[in-house]
Amino acid sequence: MSDDATIAAERIEVLAEQAREAARTDHPDRARECVRRARRVAERHRLSLPASFERFVCDRCDAYLCPGRNARVRTQSGHVVVTCECGSQARYPYADSQ
Repeated sequence: MSDDATIAAERIEVLAEQAREAARTDHPDRARECVRRARRVAERHRLSLPASFERFVCDRCDAYLCPGRNARVRTQSGHVVVTCECGSQARYPYADSQ
């Protein structure tokens, strides 16, 4: 990875942490702006967002999702359904360990 890509990856991590903090402290607009900037940096440097960050971001409205505040999380037969307050849904598989 080049120096520019390394710096970009670090910047994405910082923006992810700032988005998480802003969402926790009831600043959804600031969190949304951090998410948009992180996506923009990732696009410019052809990087992907970290999976831990990607799962907590709404694809439609760019909101940072906090379960119980602006997102609903449910399990259904082998997958998790995360519903944002804008109505967008994301589904993620999980392994049922029984």
